[in-house]
Amino acid sequence: MGHVDTGKTKLLDCIRGTNVQEGEAGGITQQIGATYFPAENIRERTKELKADAKLNVPGLLVIDTPGHESFTNLRSRGSGLCDIAILVVDIMHGLEQQTIESLNLLKMRNTDFIVALNKVDRLYGWKTCRNAPITKAMKQQSKDVQIEFNMRLTQVITQFKEQGLNTELYYKNKEMGETFSIVPTSAISGEGIPDLLLLLIQWAQKTMVKRLTYSNEVQCTVLEVKVVEGHGTTIDVVLVNGVLHEGDQIVVCGLQGPIVTTIRALLTPHPMKELRVKGAYLHHKEIKAAQGIKITAQGLEHTIAGTSLYVVGPHDDLEHIKEVAMEDMKSVMSRIDKSGEGVYVQASTLGSLEALLEFLKSPAVNIPVSGISIGPVHKKDVMKASVMLEKKKEYGTILAFDVKVTPEARELADELGVKIFIADIIYHLFDQFKAYIDNLKEEKKKEAAEEAVFPCVLKIMPNCVFNKKDPIVLGVDVLEGVVKVGTPICVPQRDFIEIGRIASIENNHKPVDYAKKGQKVAIKIIGSNPDEQQKMFGRHFEIEDELVSRISRNSLDALKEHYAEDLSVEEKRLLFKLKKLFKIP
Repeated sequence: MGHVDTGKTKLLDCIRGTNVQEGEAGGITQQIGATYFPAENIRERTKELKADAKLNVPGLLVIDTPGHESFTNLRSRGSGLCDIAILVVDIMHGLEQQTIESLNLLKMRNTDFIVALNKVDRLYGWKTCRNAPITKAMKQQSKDVQIEFNMRLTQVITQFKEQGLNTELYYKNKEMGETFSIVPTSAISGEGIPDLLLLLIQWAQKTMVKRLTYSNEVQCTVLEVKVVEGHGTTIDVVLVNGVLHEGDQIVVCGLQGPIVTTIRALLTPHPMKELRVKGAYLHHKEIKAAQGIKITAQGLEHTIAGTSLYVVGPHDDLEHIKEVAMEDMKSVMSRIDKSGEGVYVQASTLGSLEALLEFLKSPAVNIPVSGISIGPVHKKDVMKASVMLEKKKEYGTILAFDVKVTPEARELADELGVKIFIADIIYHLFDQFKAYIDNLKEEKKKEAAEEAVFPCVLKIMPNCVFNKKDPIVLGVDVLEGVVKVGTPICVPQRDFIEIGRIASIENNHKPVDYAKKGQKVAIKIIGSNPDEQQKMFGRHFEIEDELVSRISRNSLDALKEHYAEDLSVEEKRLLFKLKKLFKIP
């Protein structure tokens, strides 16, 4: 685990000799992938280190966790599954915000970890030694490279100190419990990879032999729900403990409630291939932990990825197991806005759904959610989202993360006016939605421009009555507030008689849209009601009368809703004063 772009998936790819990274959105792992490394393979790759250590470990199951902060939930699922973590740090960047988040997760769960100080190949002048142990590679480097390496290493060690942790280069680290080991690596050219594998194995054997003894109770987590050609809907799981058999009755957490079904087939990818990558599978009658397994069974369509899988034994109470299975879902349901106003959110797994909800809830984003679903967007989802259109147009939208939209749903959405935003990176989804909301706000602002009246008090200047009627043209001094084109004007001293709307404003013979307090401008007023006779200066009002913007309940509401941030404190005070003057409730 580690910060986004430190090279976690690349590192695994390098050990595996495959290429998952290219298939990821924005290069960020968004689903947890699991890979099994058999002992044989590890022995082969560490032989240069003269470590023909007897491997008492059958192999390593490596889970690649997503590195972006929205995936904290996915990550916390990942780090609950694991015995030891590899924390990947980019040597060029040191500890970053998510590295620290990952660290806190590890501290919280008391998980041991090894630090992979990745991207050493980025050091200026680095000579590549493909797949070499790190000490051997270091000896090949020039003085300058070694100096830069040591400087950066010291910086990272200091940063770990600030987090309250002791770290040291692994071959200098004498006290493996107290101090955490750092292994410099390059995921591109493979330096340091043998060291990393050897360290993992040695560590595993030292500490795990007691814990490696395996218990019969099934511990199993669903990583992904996938439709596979020829197998229908399948689930990818990590079996941490216990045994699964073909024909076992299992319970998983589903969208509409617990799903009880029977294992039809247990499939595993070939060793060294990752679960997420398509390819041929091996069939098994039974599988012992720890393994990444694909399970086929009936009725898995609504399974929620990221939840636990339970096996029903001969003496187990099915109802109780069903309740336990649904626990995970309850926490997510509690995040839905009870007021019933909000967007409709859809994601591929419970983890990504949680991540998305978490992200929408964060203060910077703050978008309410009225409904959720997991899996592809269907017509029924569009129907549910369309209910919002009457209440609040902008929430008549579906935010779909990493899922497909069925053609029927797309068609219905266009027909009803439901907006569907799709993205495979959470923060892109937010950007799209925000742009849409801002757009709507602008449109509403324009519509409200007619309604909203800014407050102003004007005084007619002496010798500045240029035209008495049709239209009235006056020179005025803006005593308070702001006068805008379109503002209706009335005369409080004369029974609030309305004399018309401002058609144009000129400042120094140049047309302007508004004038603020203290400015002297010429205004042209035309009648607001064509059926009435135009009011006239000298008959309906005089030079000493103050002119005031005519405000009403409606105009106040429009102002409040769409222009609140455009009003200064002074203008707000003036509004309050005028509200009293006009006796507006």
